[in-house]
Amino acid sequence: MTATTEPAASAAEAAASAAERARLERAERRSSLRTIRKVLPYVWPEGETWAKRRVVGALAALVAAKLVAVGTPLIYKLAVDALAGEADGPGVLLALGAVGLTVAYGLARLMTVGFQELRDVIFSRVGQRALRRLALETFTHIHRLSLRYHITRKTGGLSRIIESGVKGVDFLLRFLVFSVGPLMLELTLVAVILFLLFDVWYLVAVVGTVALYVIFTFRVTEWRVRIRREMNAQDTDANQKAIDSLLNFETVKYFNAEGWEARRYDGAMARYEIAALKTNYTLAFLNSGQALIITTGLVIVMVLAALGVQRGDLTVGDFVMVNAYMIQITLPLGFLGTVYREIRQALVDMGEMFDLLEQPAEVSDRPGARPLRVAGGEVVFDAVRFGYDPARPILKGVTIRVGPGETVAIVGPSGAGKSTIGRLLFRFYDVTGGALRIDGQDVRDVTQDSLHAAVGVVPQDTVLFNDTIRYNIAYGRPDAAQAEVEAAARAARIHDFIAGLPEGYDTPVGERGLKLSGGEKQRVGIARTILKDPPILLLDEATSALDTHTEQSIQESLKAMGRGRTVITIAHRLSTVVDADRIVVLEAGRVAEEGRHAELLALGGRYAGMWARQGRNADAD
Repeated sequence: MTATTEPAASAAEAAASAAERARLERAERRSSLRTIRKVLPYVWPEGETWAKRRVVGALAALVAAKLVAVGTPLIYKLAVDALAGEADGPGVLLALGAVGLTVAYGLARLMTVGFQELRDVIFSRVGQRALRRLALETFTHIHRLSLRYHITRKTGGLSRIIESGVKGVDFLLRFLVFSVGPLMLELTLVAVILFLLFDVWYLVAVVGTVALYVIFTFRVTEWRVRIRREMNAQDTDANQKAIDSLLNFETVKYFNAEGWEARRYDGAMARYEIAALKTNYTLAFLNSGQALIITTGLVIVMVLAALGVQRGDLTVGDFVMVNAYMIQITLPLGFLGTVYREIRQALVDMGEMFDLLEQPAEVSDRPGARPLRVAGGEVVFDAVRFGYDPARPILKGVTIRVGPGETVAIVGPSGAGKSTIGRLLFRFYDVTGGALRIDGQDVRDVTQDSLHAAVGVVPQDTVLFNDTIRYNIAYGRPDAAQAEVEAAARAARIHDFIAGLPEGYDTPVGERGLKLSGGEKQRVGIARTILKDPPILLLDEATSALDTHTEQSIQESLKAMGRGRTVITIAHRLSTVVDADRIVVLEAGRVAEEGRHAELLALGGRYAGMWARQGRNADAD
C-alpha cells in the first residue's frame, strides 16, 4: 500500500508544481506585456512632437544602417570577383574596378557605423528624458506613500527597486528597440537575399539555424532567469543586511556585535555565492550550446557554397559573400542570449518598479480639496477613533480642544496613543472615526501641502541631512536669505555655537547629523522649524532624549518659539509641561483627566500618581 501511495503522491506534487510554475510564467508574461505598455508612453509621449520626430528619425537611421549593412557583402563579392576576373553585376559598380569596389566596401562599412551613431545621437535625448521622467515620477510617488508603507518596507530593498527599474528602462529602450528589432530585420533581409541569389536550401539552412538557436537560447535563458532571480533575491538580502548594520553602527558597537553582524552578512553572501555559481555554470552551458549551433549552421551554408563553386555555379566572390553574410548575422546572434536574459531581467526589475508606482497612497487629497485657511489655529480632536490595525484600536473616542494660541500638553503611559495624536495631526494617517479639525476645517477636506505648511514638528530625535548646517536650517524655508537663517539660529540659541566653528554655517553635519551632539541637533531642528514659521506647533517629546541640563536650556528655546502659536506638546517628563495652559492625560486610548498642573495634582488621580513616581525617580537620581 505504501509503495503505491508514495509514487502517486510524488506524481501529484510534481503535477501541482508544474501547474504552479505554468501559472507563474503566464502571470510573468502578462506582467511583461503590462510593463512594455507602460514604458511606451514615455518613448512616444503625448503632446511632445519633438520626441516623436526624434523617434521617427532614429528609426529611419536604423533602417538605413541595416540596408547599407546588408548591401556591403555584395560590394565585397564584386571586388573579389573583379580580382579573380569573374566580374558580373551592375555596370555602375563594375566600372569602379577592384580598387574602387574595395574603397566602396570601406565606405559602406563606415556608413553603417555612421548611421548607427546617428541613430543613437537622435534618440539619446528621448531616452534620457524618459528615464528622467520615470525616475522623478517614482521618487515623487514614494514620498506620497503612507508612513505605514515606509515603516514596513526595507530602505535598501526600496532603493534597489528604483535603481534597477530605471536601469531596466534604459536597457529595454536601447536593446529591444535598437538590437532585437534591427537583428530581426537584418536576418529577414539576409534570408531573402540568399534565397533570391542562390536557392531554397540556403534559406532552409539559415532559417533552421536561427530557429534552433533562438529556441535553445530562450529555453535555457528561461531556466537561467529563475536562477538569476534567486541570485538577485540573495543579493538584495545581503545588501539590506549591510545597510541595516551600517545605519545602526553605534548599536553594533554598544553590544560588541561586529562578529555577529559579519556572520549574518557572510551567511547572506554564502547563499548569494551558491546562486551566482549556478548562474555562471548555466552561462557556460548556454554559450557552448550557442557556439555549437552557430558553427554547425555556418559550416552547412559554407559547404553548400563551396560545392556550388566546385560545380562552377558560383564564383569565389559568391563564396566570400555567403561567408560574410553568415558572419554578419552570427555575431549579433551571439549576443542574443545575453540580450534576452537582460531584457527579461529588465522587465522583472521594471515590473517591480511599476508595482511600486501602482501602490496606492493611503492618504490622498480628496477631489476638490481646498487649501487650509488658518485664522486662529484652533485644533479640535472630536471623538477621534483610530487603530493601525482594525483589530487593535489605539484611540477610542478621544476629544481634545486646543484653543488659538493655547499650549496643551498630552501625557500618559507608553501605548496610550500620544504619538498617534501627532501623526494624525500631520495626517500621516486618517482617523477611522470622529473628526480632526483646524479652525473648523476637517483635515481630510484640505490639501496635504497646505496642512503640512501650517504645522511645524519638533520630534524627539531630530534627523539631519548629510549636508551643511546652513542647508539643514534652511530646509524649513529653502528660499530664506542668510540673515533669516541666522535669525532663526539665534532664536534657537545655536548661532554662537555655529559661529565658533571653523567652517561656520558651512560645517557638514555628517550622516543623520552624527557630527553634532543630541542637544546641538535638537537646536538645529528648532531653528529649522522657527524658520518655517508655522501657526501650529507640535512638540513630540522634543527633549525626552536629552540630559536634564540640556533639556532645561532647550525648553527655554521651545517656549520662545511657542509664543503666539498653538502648541501641542507630547511629553514623557511631566516637569517640562507644568506651565502648559492645559494638560490632557491619556490612558488606554481615552482621555482620563484634563486640567492645569495644580488642578490635576489636587485631584490626586492618575496625573498626581505619575508626578509622584517621577519625583521619586528624580530624588533617587
